[in-house]
This record gives sequence, C-alpha cells and structure tokens, in this order.
Amino acid sequence: MATHAFMARPAAALLALLGATAQPGAASAAEPATAATSPAIALIDVHGDAGQAQRFDAAALGKLPQHTVQAQAHGKSVTCTGPNLIDVLGTVGAPSGETLRGKNLALYVRVSAADGYRAVFALAELDPGMRDAVPILTAQCDGAALDEKEGPFRIVVPGEKRPARWVRQVTTIDVLGAP
Repeated sequence: MATHAFMARPAAALLALLGATAQPGAASAAEPATAATSPAIALIDVHGDAGQAQRFDAAALGKLPQHTVQAQAHGKSVTCTGPNLIDVLGTVGAPSGETLRGKNLALYVRVSAADGYRAVFALAELDPGMRDAVPILTAQCDGAALDEKEGPFRIVVPGEKRPARWVRQVTTIDVLGAP
C-alpha cells in the first residue's frame, strides 16, 4: 500500500528527495525532475565527507574561480575552462592547502557519471599545493558548451597519459574517507 502511494506521486516524491541536497545560492530543487538530463538546466550534486551537500548548475560553477587547461585525449588537443575540482569540493568543506595533511590524506573523491561510470582520485591529487596539473570540472571545451555525449559536465585531467578518469556526463561528486 505504501509503495502504491509513492508510485501515485513520483514527481512529488522525487522533488522532496532532491530538496534534501539543495543549498542557498545553488540551483533550485523545485525544478522539474528532468533537470538532470537537460543541458539547459543540468545539475550536478557534490557531497562532503561530513554530510555537507551542494547542487550546481553551469551558472553556479561559473561563479567559482575559472582555470583554462590544455590537455590531450585520444590524439586530440583540447582547451577547456572551469573551476579546479578542489575548489568545487571546497564548497562542501573538503580540506585543501595547509589543512590537507594527516587524517585528511585518507580522503578520496568518487566522480559518478550518468551511465554508471565512476573514477576515483585521492584528494591530494586535486590540490595545486601538491601537484602542478590538477583536474577541472568543465562545461565547455574549445570555446563551446560540451555536447550531449561529453557533457553537460566533464572532468578534464591535464597531464594524464590516458583519459580514463576524464569522466563525461558527471552527475555526482562525493568526498569519502578511506577505511
């Protein structure tokens, strides 16, 4: 009986679930359930290791400090712009800079895509204080918005020999602690 009641109101139930991760200044949870699949109103959810959450659309990501990187993937050079992934994670309390030490070095980041693909980064790999070429989260490369196959959001990792962690169609980014 409870399942039937839920099935009768799936849109309302979905909006209630989405509202649990919305934050002030981020995209509204009152948007239609199809928002995550439409490039015009695409959303990405970011979760911190202590339960903090933030929802971004392309406009909200554009308000973070932007970086331009040049990288190679499958023999093609691309120039992409977006915030460093560590800056996105900072909005949910992920440590960086001098606070990225001790127990915080056991934190890692899982990036999930719409098709179920996942990739993992040690949090230290994302910090410009630890390495020169850090990943960005982008919605545009070569001056244009990412197409449906690549976007609406993508991780670009300059300097990697294989683009296996260049996750396309990113939907969720989670900061987790290694056991």
